[in-house]
Amino acid sequence: MQYQDIYQFWFVTCSESDWWKKSVHFDHKIKSQFSVHHRMAMQGELAHWRAEPIGALCEIIILDQFSRNMFRDTPNAFASDALALCLAQHAIDKGVDKQLNDTELSFLYMPFMHSESKIIHQQAEALFRALPNYEFELAHKKIIDQFGRYPHRNQILNRVSSDDELQFLTQAGSSF
Repeated sequence: MQYQDIYQFWFVTCSESDWWKKSVHFDHKIKSQFSVHHRMAMQGELAHWRAEPIGALCEIIILDQFSRNMFRDTPNAFASDALALCLAQHAIDKGVDKQLNDTELSFLYMPFMHSESKIIHQQAEALFRALPNYEFELAHKKIIDQFGRYPHRNQILNRVSSDDELQFLTQAGSSF
């Protein structure tokens, strides 16, 4: 499989609603079709994809998006976040973001949104400013600014929640 197959699946075969809804069927589909590629990406075996802007994007999608589907509600859902962020930072340094449309850019920048770093969210706010999902980044940043992490991940990651986090988790919109 080539990066074009990842692109075709994510941006052509899938609908926008597929990207954001929680679906056991969709999660299974990604896991059955792309688990080998996820393992390869985690081991750095897809580095040659980075020679092309869309290839770089597709490696990031595997690590950032597919991980969340393949390993939903487990710590592995977030295990490749740092690698995806590093690859996104590198892609931006190489000017990949100047060669993508807004929808593609959103996924190139998504590792910034998924980060639990206040510094990274300052960067994310600037990156997303001109994109349709800017308000969504602001909602993420607000949580990181308040708690320094995403409280909805605490149980999955075996972290102890503070009283403030527990109260926050009772509110609508406290998780994504």
